[in-house]
Amino acid sequence: MTHRLRAVTSAPTPDPREQQNADEVAAAEAGWWVFHLFYKATRDAERGPIELAIKECQAERHEVVTAVLYGHKADLGVMAVGPSPTVLRSLQTHLRLAGLEPTYSYTSLTELSEYASGLPDEMRRARLRPQLPPAEMPAFCFYPMSKRRDGDDNWYRLGHDAREDLMRAHGAVGRRFRGRVLQLVTGSTGLDDYEWGVTLFGRTHDDIKACVYEMRFDEASARYAEFGPFLIGSVATPDAVLDQVGLR
Repeated sequence: MTHRLRAVTSAPTPDPREQQNADEVAAAEAGWWVFHLFYKATRDAERGPIELAIKECQAERHEVVTAVLYGHKADLGVMAVGPSPTVLRSLQTHLRLAGLEPTYSYTSLTELSEYASGLPDEMRRARLRPQLPPAEMPAFCFYPMSKRRDGDDNWYRLGHDAREDLMRAHGAVGRRFRGRVLQLVTGSTGLDDYEWGVTLFGRTHDDIKACVYEMRFDEASARYAEFGPFLIGSVATPDAVLDQVGLR
């Protein structure tokens, strides 16, 4: 009997450098955590522990933006951004233990939109790894939003191409305010009550007002958008914010 020998082929040995590159790309594309925390300044609030909590978060290479808020929804806002939810949760814990009374919060992740294919690397980095706060834009606004699911006005019944066309038109309206308003849209589907958190930084509050007003006429907003509460204020250093809310 003749025996035929089968050729045995071994799987190629994976190149560790290729795996490292793949891991680095995946890490670079991963969203950073974004905590929006809003508080009332109580009589029991202690300035020193508040400042220390912020400094410790920043020492862990996470960004912290502080803002004094207008109106009675909150006295101050803290927007914290970075890769570790543990670090941001520690900030949240220590601000509460320092005597600040939470009034509202929102949790989301930086992300690249599904309609953002072909973006230059610089713009991709700006969305995933934002450098905050932007210079010379002290006006601050935050609001959550979702896309409507209501009868014929159901965003998720539209095909991808139709949604992409609407979002491109929507973005064109926003680009009219380039240099006056910076918008950071973060994803919160499955993380919080709405699908996105929108943070606006503007040269003036009039710029923010005009931008939001103009974008509401666009079909993507006029027909398909649902908005949550708006919180408005001004970015300032922690020292200046604590002064303005009466914590001496």
